[in-house]
Amino acid sequence: MRYFILLITACFCTANLSAQSKNSKTKTVLFEDFNGKSLNRKLWNVEITGQTNNNEQQAYVDSASTLYLVQGKNAEGARNGALVIKALYHPGFISKEQHHYDFISARINTRAKFEFTYGTASARMKLATGAGLWPAFWALGEGSWPDCGEIDIMETVGDSSWVSHALHGPGYFGNTPIAYRAFFQKGVDVKQWHVYSVDWTPNSLTFKVDQKVTYLVTRAMVEKYGRWAFDNPKFLILNFAIGGGYPNGVNKITEPYFGLSQQSVDQIKSGQAKILVDWVSITKNK
Repeated sequence: MRYFILLITACFCTANLSAQSKNSKTKTVLFEDFNGKSLNRKLWNVEITGQTNNNEQQAYVDSASTLYLVQGKNAEGARNGALVIKALYHPGFISKEQHHYDFISARINTRAKFEFTYGTASARMKLATGAGLWPAFWALGEGSWPDCGEIDIMETVGDSSWVSHALHGPGYFGNTPIAYRAFFQKGVDVKQWHVYSVDWTPNSLTFKVDQKVTYLVTRAMVEKYGRWAFDNPKFLILNFAIGGGYPNGVNKITEPYFGLSQQSVDQIKSGQAKILVDWVSITKNK
C-alpha cells in the first residue's frame, strides 16, 4: 500500500494531474492510490451501520465482499489498482442494533486520521448507474450535523447523465438550496472514469468535473441562508448507499424498495452494482 502525506508536489500516475502539478504552485498533502493488497486502515476507517439515515436501504459492513482492492484488468483502467465498493443483496441481514436489511454495502472515512482545512480534494472514480444507486464522495466536519458543515463533492442517484454538488450547514440542509446538477456532454456519462474535485478557500468552494468548473459557491451566497460552516477541518468520506430519501426525491420510486427500482435490485443481485476509485488526493497552495 502506498499512502503518502507529503510536503512536496507529487508525481501522479495520470497525465492530467501531472500537467496540473507542473503548471501550478501546489503541494500534495495526501495521495492515496489504492494499489496495495488491502485497504490502508492507518488512513481509512471502515464504518459499520448503527443508526441508518435518509431511509437508506443498506447496512454498512466491514467485509471483503463489499470493500476490496483490485489490480490489472479487474481495475478496469485504473493503472495502479483501484478500490471497489460493491453493493450486495443480502436478505434478512440483521445489524447489532437488530435492524433488518436486504442489502449490504460499504462506507469509509478518514475521521481523526486525516482532516484538512482548505485546498483541493479530488478523486478519480467510475460509477454504477441504476435508479436508486447512490455513491458519494464528500467531506464532513466534526460535531453535530448540519452545524459541522458538509461538502458533497460528488453524488449521483443512478441517472448516468449527471452528478450533483451540494453544501449543507445551519439553515441550508436536507433539500438544501446550495446544490447543482452538473450534466455531462452527449456520449459521456458516470460509467466512465472522471475526476471529481472541489477547490475550497476561506470564501468560496469551486466544484469541478475533469478540471472544468461546474459550480461556484461563495460565502455571500451561503450566508443568505445561514452561517458559513466551512472554516473548520473536514474528513473525507467514500460510500455507496442504496435507495433512500435523495434517490426517492428524484425518481419517486417506493416499490420494491424506497427510492430503488426493480431493475437496480436485479443489478445488485447479479453482482454488477459497484463503484471504483482509482485515487484520492488533497493538494494545497504553497
